[in-house]
Amino acid sequence: MVDSIGSKLSTNKVAGVTRVATPAAAASVTKQPGTAQVPTVAAQLAASAPVDMDRVARIKQAVASGNFPLSPTTIADTLIAARYEWMSHDKA
Repeated sequence: MVDSIGSKLSTNKVAGVTRVATPAAAASVTKQPGTAQVPTVAAQLAASAPVDMDRVARIKQAVASGNFPLSPTTIADTLIAARYEWMSHDKA
């Protein structure tokens, strides 16, 4: 049965609030002396950029001496193609 909504005063009594102690801090993790940490693949890849520095040096030398064919048309086409590829990954 459902009581009607009205101006009836509630006779329910609320018990007092009991405070509890704050929880103890979690024990911190400490590194054991003498244990070596194995680097993850991500850590190894993040340590250095995946760049072939010898190839970069050869290209720089070829550009400086005028032996590397720089075609503005090829560069522009590549940049436009890259932009279209990026746009295909954009959310609509």
